[in-house]
Order: sequence, then structure tokens, then C-alpha cells
Amino acid sequence: MAGNGALTKAKAAKYDEFYTQLSDIENELVHYTNDPDHQGTVAGNQFAGQHVYCNCDDPEWSNFYRYFVMNFHRLGLASLTTTHYDADKSTYKIEVNSADEAAYAMKAYEANEPLGSLHLATKLHGNGDFRNAESIELLERSDIVVTNPPFSLFREYIRQLVDYEKRFIVIGNMNAITYKEIFALIKANRIWLGKQSESKTMLFGVKPEYGQWLLDNKREETAYRIIDGVVMAKLRNACWFTNLTTDKRTDMPIPYQTYAEGLAKGMYPKYDNYDAIEVSRVADIPSDYDGVMGVPITFLYKWAPNIPISDIIEPRAESREPRAESVRNRRTIQNACRKYRCPDELHGHKWISAPVRRPIRIAMRRNVQAGL
Repeated sequence: MAGNGALTKAKAAKYDEFYTQLSDIENELVHYTNDPDHQGTVAGNQFAGQHVYCNCDDPEWSNFYRYFVMNFHRLGLASLTTTHYDADKSTYKIEVNSADEAAYAMKAYEANEPLGSLHLATKLHGNGDFRNAESIELLERSDIVVTNPPFSLFREYIRQLVDYEKRFIVIGNMNAITYKEIFALIKANRIWLGKQSESKTMLFGVKPEYGQWLLDNKREETAYRIIDGVVMAKLRNACWFTNLTTDKRTDMPIPYQTYAEGLAKGMYPKYDNYDAIEVSRVADIPSDYDGVMGVPITFLYKWAPNIPISDIIEPRAESREPRAESVRNRRTIQNACRKYRCPDELHGHKWISAPVRRPIRIAMRRNVQAGL
């Protein structure tokens, strides 16, 4: 096992040192660029003539930098700016303003030349932190921000983008949906999930020291995967957040039953402590119910402002006393009994004696007139 020093260092880098694969970037951004080879959406090329800023990227490692340099001419970019970050010292930015400069930058990247020495690189006074004054100045000059920001600073990062009224496509933790600041933006139709966010495990490149920590402390296929001898961190809860036009009109399942038909099957129970019905799957949303429904958080995978839902209300983590026989996993019952010190170790009682938190639900109403 790794020593305490290595453990501390790995924990410090754990949430903020993930490098996105080029394939994941391509598979998401194709939905905003209308590439005919990849059947882009009707949103068209939203990057044409735009100043793109990658403000949480190390160009030496970043596939965001690589993607935009490779596709600078095809996307019709006006410019590309990336800032290099170093926690301990001042660093540099790279600015690409033409297709010729992009070709030069790509050759240097492929030749493994130190990018900080390129004539496209300019020294920064600070360390490249997105909160620095010079980074904010670059942000003000940009149109679209695309990056993988530090997960531990996600609230602050998104707040900055919103405050400066920037368009963006960024990667975050799915749990961020439940942050009150982020959910308020979702309710206000100011942010939503990207196209490639649904139930998809993402693999990220990591620095060598963290890769070694994963090998020493974690289990393969649970926390990491080795591909061609390279350790890749494995995250099940990473997803894309954006405010660019996103076409999800074909993503939302077409309702297959009415509320009455579902009731006849024993579906749609009411919550004990909240005036709403439980809908355990997005596909089970009734076609004619206009009251409040508690739907899985995965509902947001398929939702965007062009989906005619009249109101997303709030995220809820309902607490109630479920029937023991309704809990699928027997170990869940046993763990709950131990945690809450239930007296009956034989688990023969009808109710678990203390509340067990239910999965997070999104409380929403459906626009019956518009349909899903």
C-alpha cells in the first residue's frame, strides 16, 4: 500500500486532475457542430465565428486543446485560447487566431514540443487559475467555454460562467444536479445536461502519481481500467453540462399508458410526506397526469428546454419507512437494521424501525396540452 505521503498527495489531486478522452469530446461536441459525417443535430454549427476559451486545461495534456486545434478550420473558429495551470508558479496561455496557426500548433503537439516555448504562447503573471484577474479578462473576451473544470470547485466555476453570461459545455459530477445553486439554474432553463450524459461510465487520463495511487489502493474495473498499459480513472457519475442549444426532442420516451392504467397495475403510489406520486422510471411517466410527480434524477438526461415540461419543481431525497419486504436487496435491510440498532436481528418485522433514505427524485409537472 502507498504511504501516508502518497495518499495525501493523491487525495489532493483526486477530484481535479482528470483528463478527458478525445473520443468523449468528439462524441459530445458533434451534437453542437452539425458535422455531416456524424449526423449532427439541427442546432447547426454553434462554434462558427466564435472565440473558444479552455480555462481549466493544461495544453500539454488536454484533449480539448487538441480537439479545437485539429478542427479549427472545420469549425470556423475565430480564435482559441487555453490557459496552463500550475499551483506553485506563474505559467502561460496559448492563443490560436488562424487556421495556419492551428496547423502549426498541431504539428508542435504531435512532435511533443514544449508548448510553453511556442511563439503562440504568452507568459501569464499568475498561475492560470480560472479565478485570477487575467483569466477573467480572457473569459470576458470569449464566446464559448469548453473544458473539464475542477469538480471540487464546480459551484464556483459555474457561478462565474453564469455571472459573465457565457455559453459553455463543461464536464461535472452528476451529483452537482442536487446542489441548490445548480438546480436553481436548471429550473430557470439556464443550464441542462448534454447529449452524452446518460448512464455512461467515463474514463479519464490521470497524472502518473495518481495512477500509481489507484494501482496501490483501488480495485481494477471499479476505480480504474488499464488500456494499452496506461491507467485510466473510471467515473460512473461524470456528465456534461451546457447552455448551448441541445436537441433532445427524440430522447424523451413516448408515454405508453395513462395514469388510470398505471394504477390498475399497482403503480404510482403517493408519498407519505409530499403531495406527489412516485414514478420509478422515466418511461413510466403517465400520458395524462398533470399533478406533481417524483421522477428519477435520470429524467434530466432526457430533458432540455425544448421538451415541453411546464415545471421542474425541486430535487427531493424522500425519507419514509419502507416495508422490509419491498427492499430488493436483503443486505440493504440488514445494514439498515445495524445502523439504526433494530432489536430484531431475524428481520421478521414488517417495518424497519428508522427512516431509510429513498433515491433522489426530481419533482416535476407535465404539460398535458403540449405532450412529452
